[in-house]
Amino acid sequence: MKKYNVAVVGVGVVGIEMLRVLKQRNFPVNQLKVFARSARNINVECQTYPVEQITPDGFNGIDIALFAGTEGEKGAAVTYAAEAVKRGAVVIDNGADFRMDPKVPLVVPEVNAADVKKHKGIIANPNCSTIQMVVALNPIHKKFHIKKIIVTTLQASSGAGKAAVEQLNAENAQIAQAGFNSVQANVVNKAMPQQLAYNCFPHIGSFVEGDYTNEEWKLVNETHKIMHAPKIKISATTVRIPVRTGHSESIYIETEKAVTPDEARKILAKSAGIIVIDEPKNNLYPMPKDAEGRDETFVGRIRQDAFNKKGLWLWVVADNLRKGAATNAVQIAECLISSSK
Repeated sequence: MKKYNVAVVGVGVVGIEMLRVLKQRNFPVNQLKVFARSARNINVECQTYPVEQITPDGFNGIDIALFAGTEGEKGAAVTYAAEAVKRGAVVIDNGADFRMDPKVPLVVPEVNAADVKKHKGIIANPNCSTIQMVVALNPIHKKFHIKKIIVTTLQASSGAGKAAVEQLNAENAQIAQAGFNSVQANVVNKAMPQQLAYNCFPHIGSFVEGDYTNEEWKLVNETHKIMHAPKIKISATTVRIPVRTGHSESIYIETEKAVTPDEARKILAKSAGIIVIDEPKNNLYPMPKDAEGRDETFVGRIRQDAFNKKGLWLWVVADNLRKGAATNAVQIAECLISSSK
């Protein structure tokens, strides 16, 4: 089997998860380099990885570069991605810099793996909340043609990075120390705009057009691009909740042809990357605590709209650091090497 020189760029929560996933999926790595803004050693699963300071020449000889997401670094992903491509690497980027570039494929392998072949050096990894939604909806769309999607996401703190998880932990500790007489926390170093412990708030990203957030527009625009279905009407509300890892989504769809819950369950149960857990009378449905550390997308609470036979509700849960980021990126790399054979 041919092996590849791989670089992982970034050692935050997603970069760390990329290292885990590469190892767990036995990706054919010849040489592995890890880049960040400063050199140091990190330990992941009892293995030490030397981290090099990122430079353009560091990408010499690299075949595949997995960027963990550097959209907050004012063009760093764009700069270093271009340097990596110039040196012959294919970049798979988890940030937002390239997702809506018409020249860059935006890929979820269960949905549009063939788009990998259209790359010109860069492939974009979608937003975490988009990935799990399209994995769950695409099998239904292929047979029954979805016309409308209304989605509310309940997104874990780890989706905002390590600092957000630390904020949640600090707030929980502070409230616990107070003896639960108050649900108010006063943590100094805040990564999120509101208290998260014992709270939730409908604010992920920045408010933009129409008083939606850019996170909400990602669900609209990225879904259109990935599913090649620009006519689907999509409206989203994104909510941050006090969960460590695992995004949940309440999704309503309307289809051109009526689909029963049983038909949807059968289709989804046979679809790649999906596990159906749908026995609500036995208290069995997807939950983030059970999805954490897993690569599948979990679907349950499948039920017909009481007033519209073409309307269907679904509850969708996935690990936002794995399927929502690291695993999907590595799966794209697997598609890439498979398509080059």
